[in-house]
This record gives sequence, structure tokens and C-alpha cells, in this order.
Amino acid sequence: MGNTISIFDTTLRDGTQGEGISLSAEDKIKIAQKLDLLGVHYIEGGNPGSNSKDIEFFQRAKGLRLNAKLTAFGSTRRKNSTAEQDSSLVRIVESGVPAATLVGKSWDFHVHTALQTTLEENLAMIYDSLAYLKQKGVEAIFDAEHFFDGYKHNPDYALAVLRKAHEAGADWIVLCDTNGGTLPSEVHAIVSRVAAEIGAPIGIHTHNDCELAVANTLAAVQAGARQVQGTINGYGERCGNANLCSIIPTLQLKMDYRCVSGEQLQSLTQTARYISEIANVHMPVAQPYVGNAAFAHKGGIHVSAILKDSKTYEHIRPELVGNKQRVLVSELAGQSNIISKAQELGLDINANNEKTKRIMERIKDLEHQGYQFEGADASLELLLRDAFGEMKEIFKLESLKMLVEKTNGHAMNAEAIVKVNVDGQPVYMAAEGNGPVNALNNALRKALEQFYPSINDFHLSDYKVRVIDEKDATAAKVRVLMETTDFKSTWSTVGVSSNVIEASWEALVDSIRYALLTKNKIEMLGEPREELGLINH
Repeated sequence: MGNTISIFDTTLRDGTQGEGISLSAEDKIKIAQKLDLLGVHYIEGGNPGSNSKDIEFFQRAKGLRLNAKLTAFGSTRRKNSTAEQDSSLVRIVESGVPAATLVGKSWDFHVHTALQTTLEENLAMIYDSLAYLKQKGVEAIFDAEHFFDGYKHNPDYALAVLRKAHEAGADWIVLCDTNGGTLPSEVHAIVSRVAAEIGAPIGIHTHNDCELAVANTLAAVQAGARQVQGTINGYGERCGNANLCSIIPTLQLKMDYRCVSGEQLQSLTQTARYISEIANVHMPVAQPYVGNAAFAHKGGIHVSAILKDSKTYEHIRPELVGNKQRVLVSELAGQSNIISKAQELGLDINANNEKTKRIMERIKDLEHQGYQFEGADASLELLLRDAFGEMKEIFKLESLKMLVEKTNGHAMNAEAIVKVNVDGQPVYMAAEGNGPVNALNNALRKALEQFYPSINDFHLSDYKVRVIDEKDATAAKVRVLMETTDFKSTWSTVGVSSNVIEASWEALVDSIRYALLTKNKIEMLGEPREELGLINH
């Protein structure tokens, strides 16, 4: 493999500037540990002393044994002062981090407008600040903010900024497309000149405002950059940062650079999904490499081809990034989809099998009723295994009651009462929740946990309701899609009814059945069933 690329992750700093993302100190500790296992070289934790969460994080991070370099963030000293008296720089040194990133202005427009100082003083601010870090034994990374806009407006001054940073001893000089408006061809040309004229290692930091952050990063690497900065899942301000989940595998699998080990690359999908759970941000289903649909196939012709050779419709083997191939089944699918899905589950099925046709008809009938299996893989697997008599019944529902109460001045409260039978043993359980579905989930879990303790290893991570027949107004059928996770993988289930509670119950039961029966937590094999599938429980 060719040259090594240094991966600089700023999920904990730049990523948290994204709308709707807020991480506690505990969240940041968990993410830092996960990033370290992925093999990134730098983990930027934030600005020590800027807020209570970052103060706590850097204090607690001292106890972590990270292979990556924990990196603090700050800016150059204030104008008309000294680095030694700058409280932000002092806090960085006192935090004990081995490396720090300082951001400085490289666009003369920003120097005059934002800093309201002279071009000469800005150069002095950059030199003094970086030299101070080096004197204190801290690896110094200089982020040249707005570099590409500054270069296009005044290339001589933008390059003078980089030369001053290099003169001060900066270990890395990182070129930032802060506004995200530069094109890949421009990035390549500008980075090529910088690499030829500046004798320091070059990095690249791009934003995604034109949806070009990944492309711009790759262009910069081709032009000589050897550090890439970005975030997991592309989190970040406005339209986000460069997505390391796309950059790392592209560099490594397609451009012959080394970023992480092959084994670490296989943890990429799980890392992306874990961090999305901690950040409480749902991952786009079509996200490249790590998305749930990144290697999903629906068209019958496509599926027929991948059964012969997956390279026909897949640009890499999904296992290389820890993902997996998925065959989607719907009323539009052909028999190839059913055969592929069944074979994936180890079921004996072929194109001439009468059972295949019966299952296909069953799926088409259910989808006509409003079920949607292409977004509910777990329910589909249960349907197929039920059809082949492979499922053991984990419980029987005997009764279910819901109580919802609203009193003046108080929030609405819900209580669910379930009576189930597990291997001949009746269990009666009640639980409250902040809503009917939450109460149902709590009651069913409490009823089953004494029999299946592993039920506490997973939790619901997403819940969606879709009205199917809008013309029927409040009497319309609804489709409920639930996503469940154990932090290692996710699975989706579906329920349909004109009663949203019943639809939710169906999806909830499938979620638990799938987790317990197909995660090898209890014996799967049961007595054959006459019916093709138990969607209604």
C-alpha cells in the first residue's frame, strides 16, 4: 500500500457545531474511545476551559490510554498582546495534551473585518502563538481559516500566512475551505502550489456547503496533502464537514493510501452507527459505505446478477467496511430476491419451489395491505423463517390493556397492562410510560426479562408512523416502522393497522422476536407451522 494519510477527527469539536447535536462529557469519552479503536491518528476534543463540558472531558481524558493523539483546539493570541498572557493558549498547555490546533486568519478580508487589525499584526499573532506551543513541547497544527477564499482574493498574503506558520515551527499546516464553496479543480491547483512552495506537511479541512467536501479532500490528497480533517458521518456546522466514513475507505480501497489497518476499516460501519446513536442523529439510509442501503438491491435484474457475482452491482465488498449486502423484497421484486434472501438465511429454496411462489404471493398481499418490507428487514426475516417453520414461539399474548389519562395542569400519562404466557407460565405486568408505545415497550420488557435477560441489551432507536390512506382521515390505516439497536447493529420492523397502538404492538413484538431469536440468544428451531407467517401477533 502507498503513502500513509494522517486521519484527524474533529467530531467532538467541529461535529458538535452541527444543528441538533449536543454531547455530554460522558458522550465525548465514549466516542473518543470508539474513534481510537477505529485507528484515527488525532482526536480533537474541543477547547479546554471554554465550557464546563470540555473542562470535564479533558480532565477525564487524562485517564484514557489512547493510541491517538488527543488534541485541543484554540485560536491565535489576541491582537496587541502576548502569547504567554493569552488565557486560551495557557489553558491548552495546562491541559497536558500532546497536540493542539490553532486557527488563524489567512484571508485579508477577515483580518480587516473580523479581527479589525493589520495584516502585519495578524502574521505576528500566528507566529507568536505557534512558537509558544512549540516552546512548551506541544505538537502545533495550524488551521489556515478561509485559506482558499483568501488565496483567490489575495494569494500573496495567504501564502505569507503559511510561511509565517512554517517559520514558527508548525508541525502541520492545514488548508481550510471554511465556507465550503471551493471546487475540486481549484483545490487541486491551489494545494499543488502550496505543496511545492511551503516546506511543511500539508493538511486539508473542508466543509460540505456545495456537497463537495469529500471530493475536495480527495483532490487535496492527490495534490500532496497528507493529513485529512473531518468528522464521522459528516457532522458539522451548516451542511457539515468532510465525512470520514467516505474519505477513509475511498483513500484506502481505491487510491492506494493507508489510513487505518484492514481490521480497523472493518469496524467503520459499526463505529458510524454507534456514534450516530450517541449523538442521537439518525443516519441517512443511503449514506455511502456505512448506510443501511449502501449495498441494498431491489430490482429483480440486479439481484439475479449479484447472485452470480456481487461485483456486477457492488463497487467494493461490503465486508471490507463492516457492512453487508441486503436484498430488498417488495411487491416489485422478482423470485430472485426471495431466493437470495432465503439463501442468505440458510433456507432451502429455489426457483421451482412451490413454497417460493406462496411466499411471494403472501408478501404481495401484505404489501397491498400496507406492509413495507424493504424498510423492515427484521420483519421480513421473521416472515421467511416462520414460513419454513424455523421459529420458536417466545410468548403468547393473552390480553393487553391501555390506560391514558390527562388531568388539568399535568402531562398526559399512559399505562400498559399485558398478560402473556411464556412456556406455559402466565405473566401479568403493568408499566407506565410517557406515551402509549413507551408504556407498551416497558410492560412487555418487564414481563419477559426474567425469562430472557438479554432483552436489556437493546433498545428502540427510532419510531415512525405513516398514514397509508389519507382519504380515510382518522380511520385511515397507519404503518409503523421501528428501528432497534444493540449499539453493534440495527434492525427494523413493521406493523400495520387502522389502530396505531396495534400497529406499534406488531412492530414492537417483531423487534423483540428478532433480537432474541436471530441473535443466537435462545434456541431458534421450533415446530413447523402451517401458516406462512405471523405478522399479526
